[in-house]
Amino acid sequence: MPDAASDALHDLVLSSLDDDKAQDIVDIPLAGKSEIADHMIIASGRSTRQVAAMAQKLSERIKKDTGNPVRIEGLPAADWVLVDAGDIVVHLFRPEVRSFYNLEKMWGMDAAPDGASPSERTIGE
Repeated sequence: MPDAASDALHDLVLSSLDDDKAQDIVDIPLAGKSEIADHMIIASGRSTRQVAAMAQKLSERIKKDTGNPVRIEGLPAADWVLVDAGDIVVHLFRPEVRSFYNLEKMWGMDAAPDGASPSERTIGE
C-alpha cells in the first residue's frame, strides 16, 4: 500500500512530466499487483532529445526533492528510457517505440472497461 512518501513521489513525477510536455501519460497502479513498484508511469516524447531531457530532469528533481538516487537505463539511445525511482517506475518512449512494445497492453491497460483509451484515463490535473 502506498504511503505519504510514495504519494509525494508520484505527484512529483507526474508534475515533472507535465512540465516537460510529455505526451500520452498513462499511470498504471501496481500496488497489490506487483512487488516492483507502487506505480508504473508510461509517457512519450516527440524525439530522442526530448525523451533524454525528460529523463534527466526527472532524475534531478527526484534526487533534489527526496535525496534518493535514481537509476536510469537507455539514456544513450533515448528511444526507450527507464527511470527507476523505487516506488515509481517511469518508461519514456519515442511514439514509434512505445507502439512497438505496447506496455499498456502487457499490463492489461489497453482499454478501460468503459472503452476509453489509456490516455483518456491519465492524471492530467
